[in-house]
Amino acid sequence: MDLIKIDDLEVFANHGVYPEENEKGQYFYVSIRILTDFKAAAERDDLTKTVNYGEVCDFVCNFMTENTFKLIETAADGLAEEILFRFSRARDVIIEIKKPQAPINHKFGCVSVCTERKWHRVFIALGSNLGNKRENIERGLRHLKSDDSVRILKVSELMETAPYGYTEQDSFLNGAAEIETTLEPLELLSLLKETEEACGRKKTVRWGPRTLDIDIIFYDDLITDSPKLTIPHREMHLRDFVKIPLCQIAPDFVHPVFKKRLCNL
Repeated sequence: MDLIKIDDLEVFANHGVYPEENEKGQYFYVSIRILTDFKAAAERDDLTKTVNYGEVCDFVCNFMTENTFKLIETAADGLAEEILFRFSRARDVIIEIKKPQAPINHKFGCVSVCTERKWHRVFIALGSNLGNKRENIERGLRHLKSDDSVRILKVSELMETAPYGYTEQDSFLNGAAEIETTLEPLELLSLLKETEEACGRKKTVRWGPRTLDIDIIFYDDLITDSPKLTIPHREMHLRDFVKIPLCQIAPDFVHPVFKKRLCNL
């Protein structure tokens, strides 16, 4: 991964907790680190194959002057995400905002905050066995795609499978998708639950019939186990209706626990 650096971009803006900060304004200095891949740009000497740092500077200045925030933490967080959304070749963004005129009754050099936002590689499994199963899955993907924080990269073919666990129900249509997201795991889980509900899912018995079911299978190489979420999905290696679609779209992805490629599971 390559790095583009912009240091201490000067912006006069109106951010602060106190009314006089919003009214009078002050100088802020913004430093940006963008991880990208500009190998193709370097080889072809082609600006369109990299992140245009001039456009980034224009965007940062506009963002800082067109908005007013009480906290520079809010400004940094929003700015990092918006750069990821606007500049498609940006993979990881680190923002530092310095506030040298902060209202502090002591002698100091500078106050600053720093935050990092990035695109995460995630694999999800999708299933439906009520109503128009194919349309339910496609509708769920459209709902996810409508959120700026999610990009749909690959979708497997859909396969019909026998019900798992609770067998007295209709067969399922199952598939998998590779997505990118700027959301943290629990934030993504919340969006997936929201998507299920938007597509008509209602609570039933465990493993019971459902309009749409979406599970996080992998999130980067993360290994975590909590009452709300386990990653990798603890039973994925036992379920052909998860493994087969995943193997279609990412056969060489390595399971972070078993240390095996999907095609070898």
